This record gives sequence, C-alpha cells and structure tokens, in this order.
Amino acid sequence: MVSSYRRARREEGRIQEPRVTADRDGAGRDGNVLRPLRRLEPTHAPVAGSATRARGRRVLRAVLLVPVMAVVLVLVLALVYRALTPPSTLMLGRWVTLQPVSRIVVPLEAMAPALVQGVVASEDQRLCLHGGVDWDALWSVVDDEDGPSRGASTVTMQTVKNVFLWPGRSYLRKALEIPLALMVDGVWGKRRTMEIYLNVAEWGEGVFGAEAAARHWFGKSARDLTRGEAAMLVAILPNPILRNPRRPTRALRAIANRIQGRTAGIGALAQCVRP
Repeated sequence: MVSSYRRARREEGRIQEPRVTADRDGAGRDGNVLRPLRRLEPTHAPVAGSATRARGRRVLRAVLLVPVMAVVLVLVLALVYRALTPPSTLMLGRWVTLQPVSRIVVPLEAMAPALVQGVVASEDQRLCLHGGVDWDALWSVVDDEDGPSRGASTVTMQTVKNVFLWPGRSYLRKALEIPLALMVDGVWGKRRTMEIYLNVAEWGEGVFGAEAAARHWFGKSARDLTRGEAAMLVAILPNPILRNPRRPTRALRAIANRIQGRTAGIGALAQCVRP
C-alpha cells in the first residue's frame, strides 16, 4: 500500500501545468500571440442633476423666445397694416364666436371732416404734438385708484389696443400700449393711425368703423354726416353699447354739444390728420 501511494505521488509530480513563454517577437512557444491586458476604465453613471440643468436651459430658452417672436410678429403686422386695414380684436372675437360683424372700410377722405375733428377734440387734442404717447396725461393718472383712465389714452394708444390688445382697464395692458403706440406712431404716422382708428372703433353691437356706424345710426355715408351727427357718434365712443345716438338722453346730447363746440375751435390741432 505504501508502494502504491509513492507511485501515485511520482505520477502526480510528472504532471505540471503548461508554461507559456514568449519569444522576442511576442509569440509564445505554443504559437499564440500574447496581448497585453487592457485596463478597464471605471464607468460613471450619468448624474441626474446634469439632465435637469439641461432641461431647465431648454425651457428658459423657449420662454425667452416667446416675447422675441411676439415682437417680430407685431412689427411684421404693423408693416402689413400700413397698406391693409386690420380687424380689431373685438371683431376677431365675434367672428370666432360666430357673431355678426358690420364693417365697411373707407379711406379718411371718405369721412366727414367734422368726424375727424371731433375725435381729436374729444379724445386727443395733442395728437399732432406727441409721439404716440401723451406723457403729461399719462403721469397724471398713474396714482388713479381706479386704474388708468380713458383720458390718458391717446388715439394712437386706443388704436393699438383695438388692433393688438384686449379691452378692459389694467396696468398690464397700459404698459403694453406704450411701446406699441411709440412703434406705431413711427411706422404708420398720424394720418394712417387715425384712418385705422376710425375703421376699427366700435360704434354699437357688432358695428365697427365710421362708415358702418353712419349707415347704421343715420342711414347715410360717413362722408355726408352733419356736424351734429358727427359729434353724436364721437360722444358714444366711450360706451357704444349703452349709448344710442338715434335716441340720445339729455346727458348724451350735452356731451355731443360740448364736442361740437370744441370742434369749431380745433383748428391747427387737427392739421396732421386733416382729410
């Protein structure tokens, strides 16, 4: 038994693990080429914060792009409206809700001079003197408890409100009116601004523009309005839904008479928009 154990140990000693040695050319004696082991670089999992920051930057760029695109759109529309008379936002709202709209676009020459003069006398006597914004009138109502009053709005500011903005009083809308009015005054000028204003102003339920108003209320063209009729149309502009020039109240008649009296002495103040 001892001899068998010794014989097994001798056989075990003859069995050795194969050793591979490399020649100078890098090949082992068994013919295989030995290649150096490559060090594996540690991989890092993506940081969640980086993805969040990238997403935040994309959102910020999108938010900043919105006002830039809005400014570009307004500038393009302002240039287009030098030649084409725009609708008002009130008209667009009525079209969207399938309500009727009456509007006939006419040039300033097709309107009675008394109507143009009445708007200047009642709405903006410094129209030919300011650059779209009457700063003196504006600063006088900054501390008004009821918000910006109509007296602070120039014809230019009322026009951009009708064409680009929304109705109603608010400091936000007034803040938007100011740069738009300055831009429009430079692009359109006084005469074109007045022409657009008189073609988009609301003069009754679904009635827009001087020509449609003259036909609706007096059955005649805006060119043929008398001084009294023109003054009456101007008198209902602050509240065209509740005021009726066909059946005026005593208060409405008094307003129209004051406007007619101012129109008679408006003179050079309306020179820049004279038909």
